[in-house]
Amino acid sequence: MPSSCKEIRQELIDCMLKSNCVLVKRNTVAECFKKDKEGEVPEECQSIRKSYAECRRGMIDPRMRFRGNKTQ
Repeated sequence: MPSSCKEIRQELIDCMLKSNCVLVKRNTVAECFKKDKEGEVPEECQSIRKSYAECRRGMIDPRMRFRGNKTQ
């Protein structure tokens, strides 16, 4: 389903589970994003998180509900 954000969400989870913040420091994914000020989250995961946020925002935006989410 193209209007769902499940694929991007799973990609974000996979990216975070491979990061040093989760693997080495044994933090949860949520803790890693809260501690992002220390630069522990890789740039790749940050860009995926931004895409996921835009996807979620697009699901509740009334204009996007008719047009659908942009697939990239």
